[in-house]
Amino acid sequence: MFHTSEIEIDKSAFKNNISFLKDLYGDDVGFSSVVKGNAYGHGIEDFVPIAEDVGIDHFSVFSADEALRVLKAANHKPTVLIMGMIDNDELEWALRGGVHFYVFELDRLEHALRLAKKIDIKANIHIELETGMNRTGFEPDELTSVVKLLEDYEGHYVLQGMCTHYAGAESIANHVRVKEQHKTFLKMKKWFSQQGVEAEEYHTACSAASIRYPKMLMDRVRIGILQYGFWPSRETFIHYAAQRDLQSDPLKRLISWRSKVMDIKHVKAGEFIGYGTSFLAQRDMKVATVPVGYFHGFSRSLSNRGRVLIKGERINVVGMVNMNALMVDVTLVDGVEKGDEVVLIGKQGDLEISVSAFGEMSVQLNYELLTRLPADIPRNIVN
Repeated sequence: MFHTSEIEIDKSAFKNNISFLKDLYGDDVGFSSVVKGNAYGHGIEDFVPIAEDVGIDHFSVFSADEALRVLKAANHKPTVLIMGMIDNDELEWALRGGVHFYVFELDRLEHALRLAKKIDIKANIHIELETGMNRTGFEPDELTSVVKLLEDYEGHYVLQGMCTHYAGAESIANHVRVKEQHKTFLKMKKWFSQQGVEAEEYHTACSAASIRYPKMLMDRVRIGILQYGFWPSRETFIHYAAQRDLQSDPLKRLISWRSKVMDIKHVKAGEFIGYGTSFLAQRDMKVATVPVGYFHGFSRSLSNRGRVLIKGERINVVGMVNMNALMVDVTLVDGVEKGDEVVLIGKQGDLEISVSAFGEMSVQLNYELLTRLPADIPRNIVN
């Protein structure tokens, strides 16, 4: 098989999530599937065709290389929006391919418009405004220069969007800041309108904002973590569930991660297991080795505290997680043999190790854990 573990992507779970989200947002709100970070670890090449199969035709990425991967993976001709990095020397590729991209500083905007005029292809631009995130976006004192450039190159661009990004909409602690950002965006939007500058779409809401602040949906939402079956934070889910008196989670996780037992070893009481002296066998033990380690995304912080599932039982990691392997205690589990399935994330029998539980044990956010899963672990699609 030439791999030590595999990731399964559940297509039916994705269909469930998209149906739920589109019902939530309504038909008048456009949907952009955010697939940055290798589709949040699910794999761009595997995920994009699944998304197209359920009618997704708009994808948002961070960088030009991700945009190229989406276009190569797509079976149709989706709209692809670059929200972050695109070098000036990549702009011609974007223009010729109809790729949309954010402009948030004058150099990129001027270069794109000048190039669009030179090759006689309109640039599909989205103006990002700085409203309080303090990451990327045009500052208020730059707006006059933005309008001047748009006037100078009129007819050589399509202003596809005007947007911003909220700073932590998943937490009530950021409520005042997010509300102020929204007000700032509306003021800047009005100012542009007074200058005769109107965008085709206005979009500000990510997953968290789309749940916590439904009045901020505008023309399009940019949805990442929700579509993969995860809430931006537990607080976000509690907020949503409390408003609707929900007893169960309407979202379904797409991802599971599985490996197999590589070896079985018997260890006598008083012996140490693995590197160093972090785990001392208090009794005679039977230990299984699994060919997954921190190189594969199973954090070293899970040493002596992580869990896996084998034969429907929850099993403890013992000793230090190695670069390419980990050891688990199967002393009390009958019949464990080389080749038995090991579930690292997902369900086996009546038990489950969720991404959230895995992340909490390793002190990682869902986002961080998912995007750290190496791209070369095979992703298999199940219906």
